[in-house]
Amino acid sequence: MKRRKFLKNLGFAAGAPIAFQGIPIQVLAGQQRFQKLAAQSSNDNVLIMLQMHGGNDGLNTVIPIENYSQYYSRRPNIAIPYKSGNRTLIPLDSTVPSADQVGLHPDMEHFKDLYDKGKAAVFQGVSYENNNGSHFRGRDIQLMGGGSDDYFSSGWIGRYLNHEYAPASYPEEFPNGEMPDPLALEIGNDVSLLFHQEGNIPTSISLPGNPQGFADLVENLEGYTDEGLDPRGTPPEFLNPSRYGKEMDWLLSLEDKSETYIKRLAEIYQPTKESSVSYPEKYPFGDSKNRLSDQLRLIARLLSGGIKTKVFLVKIGGFDTHAEQTTSYDPTLGLHSALLYHISSAMSAFDADLRSRGLSERVLTVTMSEFGRRIASNGSYGTDHGTGGPVMMFGAGVNAGIYGTNPDLSKNNVDMQFDYRQLYANLLHEWMGVDQSVIQNDIFYGDFISGPSHAGGNYEPLDLIKEVITSTDSYVKSKFQIESIYPNPATNYVQASVMVNDHQVVTFELIDSTGRVVSATRRDIAPGKHTVSFQLKDMLPGFYFIKAKSPKLNDTKRLLVRK
Repeated sequence: MKRRKFLKNLGFAAGAPIAFQGIPIQVLAGQQRFQKLAAQSSNDNVLIMLQMHGGNDGLNTVIPIENYSQYYSRRPNIAIPYKSGNRTLIPLDSTVPSADQVGLHPDMEHFKDLYDKGKAAVFQGVSYENNNGSHFRGRDIQLMGGGSDDYFSSGWIGRYLNHEYAPASYPEEFPNGEMPDPLALEIGNDVSLLFHQEGNIPTSISLPGNPQGFADLVENLEGYTDEGLDPRGTPPEFLNPSRYGKEMDWLLSLEDKSETYIKRLAEIYQPTKESSVSYPEKYPFGDSKNRLSDQLRLIARLLSGGIKTKVFLVKIGGFDTHAEQTTSYDPTLGLHSALLYHISSAMSAFDADLRSRGLSERVLTVTMSEFGRRIASNGSYGTDHGTGGPVMMFGAGVNAGIYGTNPDLSKNNVDMQFDYRQLYANLLHEWMGVDQSVIQNDIFYGDFISGPSHAGGNYEPLDLIKEVITSTDSYVKSKFQIESIYPNPATNYVQASVMVNDHQVVTFELIDSTGRVVSATRRDIAPGKHTVSFQLKDMLPGFYFIKAKSPKLNDTKRLLVRK
């Protein structure tokens, strides 16, 4: 089989995907100057964009608690139950002001666990001005990094990678020893505008199977090793001086470079051990397959193998829930429920996989969706196109928390609190180490970190990233702790004030200086602050300890008893 026919059978073309372990992948090769940029990067941090195709319903993802009754009245046929029912919303953080408190969909237990460990954050009301609720236009705007009136031919990640360099010759000088890997990988069948550069096209190929098998197949192609022979023939000479000739040379050179990437991916992937972590495969309440798991598992393995790629794009679809977003008999089940479970559970497994490989502090994931959905539900157990919605971030480096406040539910749409470019600009600056002036002048064409705000005044830096990535234990302790004991010193009694951020069964112990438990009680407590008392009338004077312990709480305070 000749190589031309072989490549035709593979569907080779600029913009076709690699099928890597059965998963289509886009390879952004770009320019030599991209490689120099990556080699000179101030850190080895990795950014993963998680695209939620279709427009996610934010109000059934992140549910307002204080004005729950209004939430229920606007969408009674799909509202997630609060205090009654077998499956109810999960309060996320009882330590924030009551007006900002939210609940999670009951299938987002894994997100709650990551949040309690300081590895997840929620941003309320993310959008852009004059959001028209269009799938295609909305995606283009967020991928190109523009506003509602912009029509850029490049994407904001493409501009980020190319921000300090003019276009260089491609593919002659690519890849090189400094950067043998693609700068970005897109997993899926489409070529995203996100990675485009001005005046250039991302380079990619399509093939079946795993990369090692493809590399072996290429090596055995008839004519591949014949020196001086190109089975494709030679372009007509009259094309040489024209732009068509240059384009033909460029396209032919893509073929010559394609096997280099496949071999490189195989070299990284093949010797790297498989994950010891079990990724979720299906939704527990149905047959919906988790299509995010394989994508994240693949990225973890490539990163473990040493790939230098800086940006990845993963995708999960199905969020255009005009009908049957929930079932008619249970609003906590249905299409949307399964998707939220898939994201929450797959991200939890991904975190565990990265931790097992020693990579968790290098990787940050942020979600994106072209728009949110209307506040009111429709009559088909669904929601229609809206504007603003929540964004989720995951990673050990994330400053966990709830950013923004609950929306005004008297309106038709969720108001914008954050321009999506605020999040991306702050991420590029804080996580990827890009200079603020470069972000302003060369990437987003405006100052979305400290410049004029859409709401008046100026934007303020969001402080998305921890200055020091602390241990999980230290963050958990800030949300689950004995806040104080009073009085101390004490004579007849003592009260311990305890904070928990999740439903917990807590054992409280009063321990003497020898380690003997002199009194104990067990309480089933809800999220929030609680008080537990111990009687001290029969206690001898001296030092004692009050200990509180549960799966997430392990704290001790010292007490002095006087008589």
